[in-house]
Amino acid sequence: MALLIALVVKTFLVQAFVIPSGSMEQTIRIGDRVLVDKLTPWFGSKPERGDVVVFRDPGGWDTGQGTGAGQDPVGIKQGKQFLTFIGLLPSSKEQDLIKRVIAVGGDTVKCCDKDGKITVNGTPLDEPYIHPGNPPSQIEFSVRVPAGRIFVMGDHRSDSADSRYHLQEAGQGTVPEKLVVGRAVVIAWPFGHWRGLSERDTFASVGDAPRAGARAGASPNSVSLMDQDGLIQLPTPAELPLVMGVVGLRRMHDRRQRGERSGCGGLGGRRTFRSWRARETTRRDR
Repeated sequence: MALLIALVVKTFLVQAFVIPSGSMEQTIRIGDRVLVDKLTPWFGSKPERGDVVVFRDPGGWDTGQGTGAGQDPVGIKQGKQFLTFIGLLPSSKEQDLIKRVIAVGGDTVKCCDKDGKITVNGTPLDEPYIHPGNPPSQIEFSVRVPAGRIFVMGDHRSDSADSRYHLQEAGQGTVPEKLVVGRAVVIAWPFGHWRGLSERDTFASVGDAPRAGARAGASPNSVSLMDQDGLIQLPTPAELPLVMGVVGLRRMHDRRQRGERSGCGGLGGRRTFRSWRARETTRRDR
């Protein structure tokens, strides 16, 4: 039962990974163990700017470089493989990579502005996580990230074969979201390196890119029955009772207004006409 629980946790909840290269230094160092959240993607969570993610090799990214540990004796090797399989030891053999998300679907990421900074949707980034002494990038690029993909870079910019090195490939070096294993949350070992890994505050001032098909010149504060895709917006189940209540009050108000105006026509008008004739007859009799 304990082994089954460990296997379920590793498959669906949290998995440990060992870092074999220095592409994320100084944030994550060689030999560090990170815990990766694999649960939230099952509920529709997508990578956000500033997240550190583990993803499967899109093809040709993994150069096979690592720490190069020696061969273990027979028995020890099989024991480690078993513990790795159930998630009690991190895997260093899978073709998984770890990078930081710089831009998401719809974003335009460029290098570099006049100050040498990377920009996302025109906003320059102050990146405190970059390896000391590294420039944001020595490769110039301009990429519009397709929907459902992410643009990733290592924190050790001078030692990271990331999206910048695959610009000529399909997707211009972006990674499909479906290849993301999960979000690296924390360095779990060694304890002296314990720290959280997300840096979303760096991207807090970055505005979202306009959605494809949005009407040009539309005010960002305008109100319309149509959404940005030109479809009529329907009330959600939570909004439906409120909408129906407002419609009902509006109809009651309209009936009352018609009743007040009926004095100039309708039944109220006939009563007024009879009263006028009665007054005229009384005057003639007098």
